[in-house]
Formats: sequence, structure tokens, C-alpha cells
Amino acid sequence: MAGTTTKTVHDIFQSMEYGPSATSNTATAQAWLDNHSRSLGLFIDGKFVNPLDRQTRSLMDSKGGVVCSTLCALQDDITQCASSATKGFETWSSLSCYQRSKVLLRLASALGQHGRCVSELCDLCQVSCSSSTLVRMLQYYSGWAQLRDTLIANWSPLGVVLVVVSDDCTFYSLMLKILPALAMGNSVIVVPGQSTAPPALLLAQLFMSSGLPAGALNVLTGNDVSLAADVAKNSRISYVTYSGNKQDGINLCKATAGMGVPVSVTPNIGATCPIIIFESADINSAIDDVIEIAFKKNKEVHWVLCVQESVQDSVVDRLRMRMAGLKCVALPSDGARVLVDSAVQDAQNKGATLVQSCAVPSGTQYPPTVLCGAAPSSPCVVTPSPGPLLPLMTFRSNTEAVTLGNHSPHGQAACIWTEDLTLALETSKSLSVGSVWVNSHPLSEPCLPVSGHKDSGTCTDGGQEGLYQFMRPSSSPVVPRTSPVALHYANFGTDAPQVIIPDETAGPLKSYSHYIGGKACKSESGSSMAVHPQGGSSVLGYFPSGGQKDVRNAVEAAIKVQPGWMKKSPMARAQSIQSLAKGLEGKRQDLATSISTQTGLPKEEADMEVELSITRLSDWAAYCDKIHGGILPLPQSGSGFSIPEALGVVGVVLPDKQPLLAMVTLLGAALASGNAIIMVPSQEYPLPALTFIQVLISSDLPPGLVNIITGRRDQLTKALANHSVIKAIWYWGNNEGCQYLQYTCTSPLKTLRLLCQTDKDGNHSGQDWSYNSVLEELWRNSVQWKSVWIPTA
Repeated sequence: MAGTTTKTVHDIFQSMEYGPSATSNTATAQAWLDNHSRSLGLFIDGKFVNPLDRQTRSLMDSKGGVVCSTLCALQDDITQCASSATKGFETWSSLSCYQRSKVLLRLASALGQHGRCVSELCDLCQVSCSSSTLVRMLQYYSGWAQLRDTLIANWSPLGVVLVVVSDDCTFYSLMLKILPALAMGNSVIVVPGQSTAPPALLLAQLFMSSGLPAGALNVLTGNDVSLAADVAKNSRISYVTYSGNKQDGINLCKATAGMGVPVSVTPNIGATCPIIIFESADINSAIDDVIEIAFKKNKEVHWVLCVQESVQDSVVDRLRMRMAGLKCVALPSDGARVLVDSAVQDAQNKGATLVQSCAVPSGTQYPPTVLCGAAPSSPCVVTPSPGPLLPLMTFRSNTEAVTLGNHSPHGQAACIWTEDLTLALETSKSLSVGSVWVNSHPLSEPCLPVSGHKDSGTCTDGGQEGLYQFMRPSSSPVVPRTSPVALHYANFGTDAPQVIIPDETAGPLKSYSHYIGGKACKSESGSSMAVHPQGGSSVLGYFPSGGQKDVRNAVEAAIKVQPGWMKKSPMARAQSIQSLAKGLEGKRQDLATSISTQTGLPKEEADMEVELSITRLSDWAAYCDKIHGGILPLPQSGSGFSIPEALGVVGVVLPDKQPLLAMVTLLGAALASGNAIIMVPSQEYPLPALTFIQVLISSDLPPGLVNIITGRRDQLTKALANHSVIKAIWYWGNNEGCQYLQYTCTSPLKTLRLLCQTDKDGNHSGQDWSYNSVLEELWRNSVQWKSVWIPTA
């Protein structure tokens, strides 16, 4: 037709206007913020509270604009919040499982209506989390709320749980703490980071509209870790759990030391994680995922690329091709640019070559960069800078790949690329990390249990296993709160040991020994202590007073044998523990005499304790091949499974109460799950443990798997705390020891199980070791979990 102009499809597409979006009738994030005048208060007792004369903090968006301001809570707010949370716990925990499940499901429905508002607010605060992800979490934990009393019988909620996250933590990590705590019947006080505060306040408001009782969820904003320590001082707090960067977690542990409240730490920001590409991998798919997780996603962790030498050239060529045209990444500051330039220069000086997406501009922009041929000791690998840098290292064999993957002190996650399923499973098992993704990118899924291996945490989050941190066995006593004491940490346990010279005029007295490396041996310190009967001043014998050198020798023996013990089949471990029970039965009379002599118990009660000890070891032998992980019901296609793994070397400071039964109970828990153990017997009643050494000498346990060091409790506690190889410490002692361990065991992080065995009047207290319910609790304290996901097409 005359006068018409022919337009291409491209021209028509470019001229089209956007139609109206299909949105719900709910408010957007901007409208919600405007409704609060962009000044968000505290959320206490089911409503927003705006107390006067409070300092404020401004939250900035990615362009430097002000999103909103939040208040800084003070002591009056903390007191009001703790009181509200206590009442909220009473109401929330008294509801039936079905009623609690309904509340979580109603919130999932509310998120379907207000999903746009939640997602927009997360984007504004730079803690992106899709509403669909939150809905999936709510559906998952509503199911556990429904089944708590059915599948987790004989466990009770803790009470008031304090959830703390750092400023750089993700909103997903925050919800992974809040939702399971609520599902198990606890009330929650949230101290969010500055970026996660607005979404947390919005979710709290949505929770109230869904029927959550007032006080069951409270949000306090302020100076994060310092505020969290102030909240933890309140006697109503039963448990503190933290997510975020490691330094804030360390500060929180030190600030709460001596308060008598358990603290778990999940440092999920800043860890170094490997991507391992074998020659049998689909290289093209692997490179696509490497580009996605290393340069495009918000980097919560630092990635290191490990490539088999035979495919190095192919991988580098594909990286160069895929990186072409990638945009530069904005660095946080000019100081970050200095760190990036220094890391790149250092890597080049050590022989690394660069693959970059474009020329390097000036300012705070930097192109995605691969440092090919980086050395494992290079700063860009050991202490990564905040820029878009991806070190690339090579390996020859599968063993070398595992060595590179375990080179980092962190043990958070790993990606493996190979079409060889046997190789994938063997590598997954050998890597000391909490999550492994095979031929895929990292997956956020609440049913995957993740433990922090090595220096990446002291608790398990996600899955059924992650629920137990928010519960306690119903038969266990509630641990009373304590107050910090004035403690000089450098001088703890350093009092000069008393050197005892045996009295030869008293006749021949028995001289006992340590048990280290499978044999009896004298102490490196050369000092001794006397064994006295209950209520008497006479001397029964002398036992060595151990120290740091003895602990060092015991750890060296333990780390040699523990990997082999862990790899033994469950049936082989069961047979060894069962033979230990038979050896204990053979020494029944000697052990009963030692208990009666030292503790003053009647002979009949001492015989009963020995009988219970034999039964307890048999129970642990049966446990070895009965408790295991399983297949996980992932919503995506593929196979996911959880695996319980040994912690490594466990240090145990034994209680005074029921000295033999307590010892074999803790010993069996460690051995059944594949750990090596270093035990410090009761300083007051060491004779049963010293007699038990004869049972160990005649057993078939590998030498070094079990070690017993006698001496002063405080001195040996300090030696255990300061040894970097020991992964966990179980401690029964005094308030000073509990406070010292919580303050000290932060670098590297150690899993702690602390119990003060004296009450406020100085009287002995503690749990009754005869209850069988202690078995599951101790087993869960002696393992760490690994989740593996293998996708299918």
C-alpha cells in the first residue's frame, strides 16, 4: 500500500510499550516503607514499637540512596522483649502440633499474596531471596511442626531462642534459623543484621496476621553483635544461634562466655570452597556453572577452581570464550581495589597468568578474572580479596584433587564435575565439607542438612538433623544460667602443680600411669597426685599429673589412627566395642571395688554401676550399624542423601558423678561414630578410670584410639582447648572452666558440650547417666552431617 513503511520485527518489538503487570492487590515494598515513614521500629509483643530517644541507623541501597532507618534497642527494650518472648513461648508451646503447623501454612499462603512486596524489599536491601524459596521453607517446616511429637518423640523445645545474624548475612540463612525454632515450639528473638532487618520486620508482621501468638516472634534492631550479647545476658534466653561472618561469631562467643547459655556458630560468609573438574566431566556444562557461581551470583563464599591437568587447556579456552564480554563488577570501595590489585600482582609474580573479560578500567570497577596456575599458598587462595577473582589450580590424580579441595581451613561446600559416578561418590566422601553438589551449582534447599566441617561451624542447619539444636531430651535437666566470673584467661590452669614424693615408710603403694598410644606411660611433667579413699586421708596410690606435652602426645597418637577407625565398617567397630564390654566384665570385681573405695558407695550400688556400664557398651556396639543417614525428598529431579561423619579427635573432661558409667557412656558415643578420644578422668574420683586402663590394654582397639590422661582438671582443660586438631570438647566441671572454653575455643571453632556439675551453693549436680535417653543425644553430639546432591536430566 502506498505511503506505508515496512518495519522489521525488531523495530516493532523495540517500539512496543509494556502492558500492565499482573500484580496482586497488595502493597509494594516502597508503599510498605512509606506506610512506616521509612523509619522502622522494633517488633515486640506482636506489634511495632517506636520508643523515644533511640539512636537510628540508615540502610543504603546499591546506588547510595537511603532505603529506611532502624532503631537501636536499649536495655529497657531488651527487658520488655524477653518478658514478651517468655509469655509467647508459654502460649505457642501449649498449642498442638496441628495448630502450630496451621500457622506456618497460613504464612505460606500470605506470602503467595504478598510475595511481590517481600521480594522487592529483599532486593532493595541487597539480600535477595525469592518468595517461592520462602514458601518452600514454610511448607517444609510446617510438616515438621505437624510431626514433631510423632517422629521426634521424647524431645522438648528449649524455650526462648535468640537468633543473631551479621550485617552481610543472607535472608535465607536468617530464615533457616527462625523457622525450625518456631516449628519445634520455641519462641524466637531475632537480632538481624542491618540489611536483613527490614525483611525480618515485614515477615514478623505477616506472621502476626497469620495467627502467631504475640511474643512468639520478636525483632530487636541495633548494633548487632553487641546488642545480641546484651540480650543473651537476660536469664530468660535458653539458646543463642548465629549466622554470618566468622569474626562477629567469635566476638559473640567471647561476649557470652560464662553466661551459661549454649551458643552455636555458623560462619557461612567468606569461606573458600573448591570447584573440582575431572577429565571425565562435561566441560561445557561445567564452565557454564563456573561462570554463574563465581562471577554472576552474590558471592557469599570464595571459589577456587581445581582442574585435572589433562583438560586444563580445554577448560582455559572455554573460560576465555565464555568470559568475553562479561561486565565489570563493582567493588565495595577504593580499599577493595587496592587489595584486588595486590592479589593479582602477587599471583602474577608467582607464575600465574590472567584470563579477563575485558581491559581493566580505573576506579572501583574490575573485570571477572581467572588466575591460571595459582599456587595453593598464594594469598588469592589462602586469604581471598573481595573482588571477582577465581584462582585456578591443577591436579594429576584423584588423591591430589581431594588434597587441594581440603587445603582450605574452611569446610563449607564443594562442587564436583565428572560423569563417573563412582569417582563422584568417592570424592564426595573424602572431602571434608558439609555440602557437595555433583555436576550442578549450589542448591538452597531446607531438607538438606549441613554441618560446618573444620572451621565452618559448630551446629547443623537444615533437614531433620537441624531441628535438634532447638530441642533437648525431655528427661535431661534444664541447665541453670550462671553469671560470668572475673577470669584472667592467660593464667587459667597455670598454677604450679604440687609435686608429691611417695612416702616410703607407708609401705608399697601402687603407682598408676597415663594411657597414651595404646600403652601405659609416665607423665612428661614428672609430677604426681595422691589417690585417697572417700572421706579418708590415707593414700591408696599415686597417679601422674599430666600437662600440655601429654595432651600433645595423645593427639599425635589419635590422629594417626582415627581416619582408619572411621573407615572401618560399622560391624567391625561394633565387634571391637563389644569385645571392650567383655573385657569390662572380666574386671567386674576390681572396678566395683575401685568405685566403692573412692566414692563411698555401698558394694551393691558399685556392682550395679559396673553392670550398667557393661550394658551401656553393648548398647553402643549395637548402635554402630543402626543409625545412619538417608535419602532426602528433594523437590527437584535428582538424588540427595545425608551422611553422618565422625568429628575427628574429641576431648572429654569426665564428670564426678557415676565415674565409670559416665566414662563408658561418653567413650562409646565417640567410638561408635568413628571418633578418637582423649579422656581426662575426674580429679576427685580417678580410680575407676585408672582401673579401666587395664581393660583397654587387653582390648583389640587400635593403639591411640583411646587415651586417658590424669591430673588437674583446669590444666588439662587448657591444654585440650589450645590444641588446634581437637574438633570437639565435652566438659563437666566448674563455671570457670565452662567460661574459659567458650571464650577460647573460637579459632579454630570447636564444638562444645559444657555442663557445670556444681550448683550455685557448690553442691554436686548433673544428669543421671543410667537413663538410656542419653544415647541419642550423645550420638548426635558426636557426628557432623554431609549432604550430597546428584541431579538428573
